Amino acid sequence: MKYITLLCLLCLTMATSFAQTLNPKYDSLLAKKLNANENGMKSYVLVILKTGSNTQSDKHFTDSCFQGHMKNIERMASLKKLIVAGPMKKNDKTYRGIFILDVATFEEAQALIQLDDAIQANLLEPEFYTWYGSAALPEYLEASEKVWKKRN
Repeated sequence: MKYITLLCLLCLTMATSFAQTLNPKYDSLLAKKLNANENGMKSYVLVILKTGSNTQSDKHFTDSCFQGHMKNIERMASLKKLIVAGPMKKNDKTYRGIFILDVATFEEAQALIQLDDAIQANLLEPEFYTWYGSAALPEYLEASEKVWKKRN
């Protein structure tokens, strides 16, 4: 019985040591700065923008609203709260685009997008989801400013 207990303890110890791998490149200061958990991950708010209830076809009105939409995107990025933004190709779910926001709650996300003219005008309708991803995602923002040549 003594040997069986010792064998079980040895197997358990070996299984535990194989289950965990330590990262030799781990940077505790960066992980702390980015609020990473021990797996290098964190929660974000994913916003899916859908076609809203306003079917206004006045080009001047919609152009003005979408200029405001772009200004709000720039504002959120300058606050380092907007991590990812982009349009979606036409689809049967009326999804128009996404935001990934570096905030902890839906309320914080709503406060950021409430100034968006296209959302205020109901040209776009936001849906909020919790999304779990790499805590290093915000680090791409600095590089993103260096890769575009011109904006439309």
